[in-house]
Amino acid sequence: MRRTSRYPVSGANSLWHVYKTVPFWKVVRNFIVIQLARYTPFLGLKNWLYRTFLRMKIGDQTSFALMVMLDVMFPEKISVGRNTVIGYNTTILAHEYLIKEYRLGDVKIGSEVMIGANSTILPGIEIGDGAIVSAGTLVHKDVPAGTFVGGNPMRIIYTKDEMDRRMKEDEGHN
Repeated sequence: MRRTSRYPVSGANSLWHVYKTVPFWKVVRNFIVIQLARYTPFLGLKNWLYRTFLRMKIGDQTSFALMVMLDVMFPEKISVGRNTVIGYNTTILAHEYLIKEYRLGDVKIGSEVMIGANSTILPGIEIGDGAIVSAGTLVHKDVPAGTFVGGNPMRIIYTKDEMDRRMKEDEGHN
């Protein structure tokens, strides 16, 4: 289940209320930093930009591939553990602006996680340590540690026990 806080609005849809929920200049700064980071091939520079200007918690040796799109409004609600790979063109959201409400939720990505290209992670999600998210996955619910998930809708492809068994089998064939 996603952990989001709900904020009702009246009148126009919640996106019309955006600058009541987040300062305009914060969005401008975040947009510029995120766009610079999306195109730079220097992983250390990306992590420095994210930590310094977006107040994100990023573990050592974590890699954000080219074109990763972070939440422009609330990037500080995203944390990523150490030695994790976020694949090309992945989108990580910490907000949803809906018709009658907007929602905010922390996104917690563990250590040694692999997220495949073109995935989308919704607000309020936790991805456990050692999990693998297949390319093109819509992550709409938590991913337990060590599991392999994929698809839209996302489903568990291999549990942690099945993954451990497969890894042992692969080691035996080398």
